[in-house]
Amino acid sequence: MKEGIHPNYQECQVVCVCGETWTTRSTKKEIHVEICSNCHPFFTGKQKLVDTAGRVERFQRKYGRKTEKEKEAEQQALAQ
Repeated sequence: MKEGIHPNYQECQVVCVCGETWTTRSTKKEIHVEICSNCHPFFTGKQKLVDTAGRVERFQRKYGRKTEKEKEAEQQALAQ
């Protein structure tokens, strides 16, 4: 390897918006991230559906599974 052309690879402090910090190695001294594995909904299991203009509700009505009550109510409505 040639001398003097490679960046300095050093220990780096990573800081998340949620407050979590950890150490890794990078060419930068400090890295700021918006989301990490401690606050990401996929990893925490606390995912919330953001419903804009009732899209999720409309999807659930059209394609979602129906409960027994909903099935009976639908059959009664069709029978009338």
